[in-house]
Amino acid sequence: MTHLVTTPDVIAHAADTVQAALDGRNPTVAIVLGSGLGRLADRVTDAVRVSYADLPGFHVPTVEGHKGELVCGTLGGTTVLMQSGRFHMYEGHSASDAVLPIRVFATLGIKSLIVTNAAGGIRRTFQAGTLMVISDHLNLTGRNPLEGPSLPGETRFPDMTVAYDAELRQRAKDVAAAQGITLEEGVYAGLLGPTYETPAEVRMLERLGADAVGMSTVAEVIAARARGMRCLGISLVTNPAAGTFAGVLDHADVMAVAAEAGKKLAGVVEGVVVGRRS
Repeated sequence: MTHLVTTPDVIAHAADTVQAALDGRNPTVAIVLGSGLGRLADRVTDAVRVSYADLPGFHVPTVEGHKGELVCGTLGGTTVLMQSGRFHMYEGHSASDAVLPIRVFATLGIKSLIVTNAAGGIRRTFQAGTLMVISDHLNLTGRNPLEGPSLPGETRFPDMTVAYDAELRQRAKDVAAAQGITLEEGVYAGLLGPTYETPAEVRMLERLGADAVGMSTVAEVIAARARGMRCLGISLVTNPAAGTFAGVLDHADVMAVAAEAGKKLAGVVEGVVVGRRS
């Protein structure tokens, strides 16, 4: 696996390439679509699609449920830029490389970031299909995208006290309530993966205060906060975590739940973007 060192030149080149492809569009919100959640991209009108294969520094995802393209268009009257598919650290990429899209979004002038993910439910009341707005996170990946030289425009020591914007969280709750959707709130634990957690690890995470667990998001939010972006995170709980139910975890089951419950998540995200509460 190629490990690209993310430099200011790489970021600038990628941003220029994306800007040229957008043909005059100026997105104000970026949305990262997690495993199996690409359905939201289908709601975008007047869409321009750019394959990761055509973008400097971008890697083509190898994980099912991650398409590997940027989609820019109109969602409820707002111009958005969607990242349809991640390239994860567990695929062999550095933390810095994994957040290259976030740095490109910031370079394009985007101020708000919405991240979504599929997650395992640690809180015992969470069932498959539960939506959880992220109030805080635990970075247990052992990596940080800000390691190394500080890049232009990034805060060396970003404050993570309110990593997930309080106003955006409340807006998501209001939108969900208006749509008749139950939106839980909790702490997301980010682990490196790619293995699912052991029952003992889930018990540890529960004691640490985690409500859901996954293999993404935390590095993206760290990078976004270093550039002063407002962040909203929503997890789709696709399965109870290991040891909290009598069963075996399987990625195919994760995709199946995401495909169904992703409709609700798409509705909430679109409502947040539009800014409506009904």
